[in-house]
Amino acid sequence: MDKAAIRERIWGLMEEEGVARFPGTWGRIPNYVGAQRAADRLLTVEVWRQAKVIKANPDSPQRPVRSLALRQGKRVYMAVPRLRKLKCFIELDPLRLDGKAEQASTIKGAFKWGRPIHPEEMERVDLVVAGSVAVTRDGARLGKGGGYSDLEFGIARQFGLIGEGTSVLTTVHPLQLVSDDIEMKVHDIPVDYIVTPQEVILTNHEYSKPEGLYWELLEEETLRRIPIVRRLREDL
Repeated sequence: MDKAAIRERIWGLMEEEGVARFPGTWGRIPNYVGAQRAADRLLTVEVWRQAKVIKANPDSPQRPVRSLALRQGKRVYMAVPRLRKLKCFIELDPLRLDGKAEQASTIKGAFKWGRPIHPEEMERVDLVVAGSVAVTRDGARLGKGGGYSDLEFGIARQFGLIGEGTSVLTTVHPLQLVSDDIEMKVHDIPVDYIVTPQEVILTNHEYSKPEGLYWELLEEETLRRIPIVRRLREDL
């Protein structure tokens, strides 16, 4: 089954089973019933407890993860939607939030309480939190198809903010765990930890993480619309 078919199956299944939450599933990293419980389970994960700096996706189901991180005093970096600014990340410093961790964990709140930041200004990341449409127990991951998570990871790798040993974690509903053969290409991000409301899965995958941006795979349109990618290309 190809990637598009897997996505559509999961989006439809979550709606049919009544586990989808606002803003829905189709075309998105799907929000789901139990997202808060999945975030709470992170308290049992050693790599989470040790992390001081986290790069997190901005999607709805990971809002409880971002909120927990900020309440625990972790610095959080979120990508500007569609990476449309040269300062393509938002820094959320828990020391500057004045008790507004919950509000700052939303997209709107992040722009209000955080600050846009260039990758050159960022601290090295201890843990990457990624949203997923589907994952396998051996660490293959499928996003919503826009490619932005891969680009964010590649950009961070280009700037030395993450490395091969940086763990990647995703929180999902059990229905998002699949047995399909998800093809993993060189730019695709595998996951080291899968956290559901019921369990923590250490994948022990054998995939390599992206080493940076793969210029030969990037379309000219990507270079035109994403300033930081264009700047990196110009500096080659």
